[in-house]
Amino acid sequence: MFLWGVADIGRQLQLAKDAGFTWVKQMFQWNYIERDGKGKFLWDEPDRLVKAANNYGLKIVARIDYAPDWAKATKGYNSPPEKMSDFGDFIYALVNRYKTGSPYGTIAAYEIWNEPNLSREWGDQPPNAAQYVEMLKVAYTAAKKADPNAIIISAGLSPTGTVSPEARPDDLFLDEMYKAGAEDYFDVLGAHAAGYKAPPEMSPDEVAASKEYGGQRFFCFRRVEDLRQIMVKNGDDKKQVAVLEMGWTTDNRQGSPYAWHAVTEQQKGDYILRAYQFAQKNWAPWIGLMSTIYISSPDWTDKDEQYYWALTDPNGTPRTSYNTIKGKLP
Repeated sequence: MFLWGVADIGRQLQLAKDAGFTWVKQMFQWNYIERDGKGKFLWDEPDRLVKAANNYGLKIVARIDYAPDWAKATKGYNSPPEKMSDFGDFIYALVNRYKTGSPYGTIAAYEIWNEPNLSREWGDQPPNAAQYVEMLKVAYTAAKKADPNAIIISAGLSPTGTVSPEARPDDLFLDEMYKAGAEDYFDVLGAHAAGYKAPPEMSPDEVAASKEYGGQRFFCFRRVEDLRQIMVKNGDDKKQVAVLEMGWTTDNRQGSPYAWHAVTEQQKGDYILRAYQFAQKNWAPWIGLMSTIYISSPDWTDKDEQYYWALTDPNGTPRTSYNTIKGKLP
């Protein structure tokens, strides 16, 4: 969800609740909350969002990234901090404010950064699993000190097969995270599971064998199973997996890089519902929360690629996909 700065957040939260969701994922950007310098916190907006979600009975996953300018290591987009200790201090302050029983409301879970296996989410630097694990360790340690009940979720990794200075395959990056000691510093593994063109039941083997569906294992919802096998291989099978982004797009605009895997609005709803049903039947008990993208931001237009993944129009009108899943989620 995209509630930050939105006046009427009640309507959006009601849409999420009416659809049958019990968790909402919201960005709590470091560069907003501690914008003006170390220790100078702006709590008004996060307080408003947390209380509102809690009042609707919705649990929150807070995505934490975007270092403020004073803390960034480079000027690149979404650069990690120069000093990881600054990030740890921010995490401690945030978790301490929204810990269990806080008068300001409670954040149940925290996603530490987003897609660090892409250079564009790591300050335009080559992805580095060991550096990310250092960040995860600092964040986990600080969060647990503030609230032992806080759930720490590792960053959702971008499904990709590219090996370059710009990207690292999600499965390879995860394996490197384990080699760097990540196991001790997260409670739940984060994953991203875009469906691309494939229906949700289609296996990575089937997709890899089909040019029509992309011809690589990561072009499907069930890519999550490959990541799960890496957890099992590393003896970490007792933890759950959280799917932090999942969905299908209807973006068939001419020239769009997403057009090859666009589906219809009806298919989008059918596939999302079937993805939840498949996970419940085949992935329990290791599957945890699954977060569909998106309840639309009011600011999006049909020129934004996110617009075509959403369940609602920017004005809040439910789309066919929303009505297809409403009240039917397992």
